[in-house]
Amino acid sequence: MATISCEGKSCVGSHGESLFECADVLTIQLPSSCGRKGTCHECIVEVAEGQNALNSRTPAEFFLRDQSRLACQAKIENSKIGIRFAPFRRHSKILTANQERSLQPDPQVTRRGDEVYYGQEPIDRYRGHLYGVAMDLGTTTVVCDLVDLETGSSLCLSSFDNPQRFGGSDIMNRISYDGGRFHGELHKAIIHALNHEIREICQKMGVNREEVYEIVVAGNSTMRDLFFDIDVQSIGQKPYKSVIELEMLAGKRHGTVLVEKAAKLGIQIHSKARIYGMPLIASHVGADTVADLIAMDMDSQQDVVMVVDVGTNTEVVVGHAGRMLIASCPAGPAFEGGAVKFGMPGCDGAIESFSWKDREFTYQTIGGAAPQGICGSGLIDLLAQLRRHGLMTPKGVFADKKYILDIVPEYGITFSREDASYLAQAKAANYCGQYILMREFGVNPADIQTLYLAGGFANYIDVANAIEIGFLAPVPQERIVKIGNASVQGAREILLSKSRRDSIQELFKHIAHIELETTPDFFELFVEGCQFKPMPNEIVSLAVPGREG
Repeated sequence: MATISCEGKSCVGSHGESLFECADVLTIQLPSSCGRKGTCHECIVEVAEGQNALNSRTPAEFFLRDQSRLACQAKIENSKIGIRFAPFRRHSKILTANQERSLQPDPQVTRRGDEVYYGQEPIDRYRGHLYGVAMDLGTTTVVCDLVDLETGSSLCLSSFDNPQRFGGSDIMNRISYDGGRFHGELHKAIIHALNHEIREICQKMGVNREEVYEIVVAGNSTMRDLFFDIDVQSIGQKPYKSVIELEMLAGKRHGTVLVEKAAKLGIQIHSKARIYGMPLIASHVGADTVADLIAMDMDSQQDVVMVVDVGTNTEVVVGHAGRMLIASCPAGPAFEGGAVKFGMPGCDGAIESFSWKDREFTYQTIGGAAPQGICGSGLIDLLAQLRRHGLMTPKGVFADKKYILDIVPEYGITFSREDASYLAQAKAANYCGQYILMREFGVNPADIQTLYLAGGFANYIDVANAIEIGFLAPVPQERIVKIGNASVQGAREILLSKSRRDSIQELFKHIAHIELETTPDFFELFVEGCQFKPMPNEIVSLAVPGREG
């Protein structure tokens, strides 16, 4: 029997047991979305001691070096040697910057003399400060903004990887995970992580956690409801709606906003503080999209604009203040480190850009580290370079009928037809969302006055390359604006302004949700979108009867 240690905990492991099974005994949560088969590459651990007590690397671990193993593949072979391992902690390149705007504070939390009020309810004596937190709860990453509610100033912007990855890399896997015997673990994980982050922020800024009186949460429907410990199973099956949205449609509630006391959710700020969950639009289109619309003043846009918030679940908006069409595109994790053999999140060592020179690829990695894999922006560059130089057809067939290309041979990094297929399907989801909404609205790409790209991934992509492979609509590049983390900016404005909060319902009156899969020619468009070529410039005739631009 071997002594197995991880993060200060120890247990006894038997011959043939995997490190993942040992982690279960130690109650160490490791990410996995493939059922521990070694295909998702998420359960990476670093073995500090006892490498020679484990089996040799399996074919599924071909991409790992040094002390790294997949916990599901690393099994004990010599039970006389102790083993010490730790989960692999990636330092992601998380976008925290946003277009912060000055607002005249008009928050829900106010001071009246020596009393602190939430709305009309007194909740505390004044301790010297009023603070709030705006939170962008993403599937992959979380961004928090500590805000002074009296001055409107942003005091500290921080970020961390969403710890719920052990339940899967996309929302459908997490819905399935939460519906099983580990129900509630995803909720506990994010609450625990948020409490840790708040403690870190407050200690860094010299802030008393008891002076934090509200947190505004923006996230997609699944992320938001998991945060509030609400059953998310209905989001994973037709008609793909939150139980909160279903209750609203049944007339049991007036809207989809959630408000709960911090103490009930176990969030360690003032016990009477409120957690405000921003409203959902429909189905998978959630509060993060609402926050995007708030951040870009959609209610005052007179020209036709498009918003593309790229992620595991991409949201697309086309319209103006008087009429908006919105859709959710289930792109999956292929561009964010999943499915592609050498795909990885935007971490140190990820190749983030490619160019082709003298018949070989040159590249740049995040942090200047030795390349370990390719993140989303790098994959878009790679696809564009392959197409531009005749190394791949629009259908993803490589020159000379090769199945695998050596991309960075000195580090063993390759790119296969299977990888291209996964990326084609992810790209097609984004393609369909943009194409169908423009067609439904009655406009062509040239009619879009501004294309707003939101989110971390979109902030780092090469726009010309993205257009060339059909990832983005061919809107004139001078009209494309990267707006950073619009979701956390919108949450911050809701935190600071009751009038902005009240304006959401007026905004909702002009929104129509489009279910892409119900479009009669969706399958044909999806197949077309799988090709690595630009989207057509002509989508619809502007003279189509009954359509308005």
